[in-house]
Amino acid sequence: MAGSPYASALGRLQPEFPAFLPKEAYGSLLAAKDPIDLAKLLESSPYGEDIARTRTTHPGGSMLEVAINRTFVRRNRHAYEATPYAGRRVVAAYLGRWDIQNIELILSAKAQGRTLTETEDHLVSSREIPAGLYAGVLTLDDFRLLLAQPSVEAVVTALAPFGYGATVLPHLEAFERTHDIFPILAALDRQYYLDVPAAARFFQGDEWVVRGLLASEIDVRNALLLLKGKRSELPLPELLGRWIPGGTIAVESASDLYSARGVPELADRLAERFPSIGGGTEEFRASANLTGYESALERDRLANELKRLRTYPLSLAVIFAYLLRAEVERGDLRRLAFGKLYGLPNERLEQLLVTPAL
Repeated sequence: MAGSPYASALGRLQPEFPAFLPKEAYGSLLAAKDPIDLAKLLESSPYGEDIARTRTTHPGGSMLEVAINRTFVRRNRHAYEATPYAGRRVVAAYLGRWDIQNIELILSAKAQGRTLTETEDHLVSSREIPAGLYAGVLTLDDFRLLLAQPSVEAVVTALAPFGYGATVLPHLEAFERTHDIFPILAALDRQYYLDVPAAARFFQGDEWVVRGLLASEIDVRNALLLLKGKRSELPLPELLGRWIPGGTIAVESASDLYSARGVPELADRLAERFPSIGGGTEEFRASANLTGYESALERDRLANELKRLRTYPLSLAVIFAYLLRAEVERGDLRRLAFGKLYGLPNERLEQLLVTPAL
């Protein structure tokens, strides 16, 4: 163990895994009456410090999400700081996903006319340190500068000095004609899924960790694209134009999958790769809602990835196992918070949670 550069990372992160909420905790969290009650239940957890600080600055519904995001960013920073020097470029590139998410949030907010304050509350940031700080040059002040821009066009132009110009500017003219923000967001996503594997290209044999993790994520996104396209009767050429390369589902197979007569049949065709996907069919038949499928896809993916990553503790895998657990917990707590805010029945909300099913 002493000879591995990841022995120190394992020693620093392994004691932190018990701090993640156990499966058993979600029963009491589900019983919360509203987001404020949910926050009270989390006060004795690692979220307590950020909940106490956020309560004085963000009264009301945004308080819990801001606190969840701040705890999440601290965990990302902890994982990054525990990473040996040789792996930091790869981990930094991976953490750039949160910069991308913040940029996409700002662009979507501008396209929909949402207010600056309302949008800033949802940024993935911890006080003055954005989650993706280690991956680029964007600070929280930079994000606020982007938020202050008067339009999507102005935000896109302002992104150019931060290295995103070549990605987003080619789509600006089309947006001005159609007001469709999707091509800009899709371009950012595609660039991200190219940049992270590139950062791992000449790594010391651990690049499989990153490639496998991203490939499984891309597979879920492409599977959801197929389901959404089938529900919306999107023409196949348009769907293929939105396909994200880099997964294990070949784009050549999309045509055969997409020939299914409807969403339930398409889900059956995807079941070989995602065994739990059929659990979303009942909800879809009742309401044409795809969230059941989405939750099943994510649960299958995360169960497989966490099991795989735990098998190789003295490698980059220990870093990504920790980062993935942090992402899963953040996602579950946000589902709980929004579910309580909008009065989603507990039995339905429970089906959307990932951690209790792992």
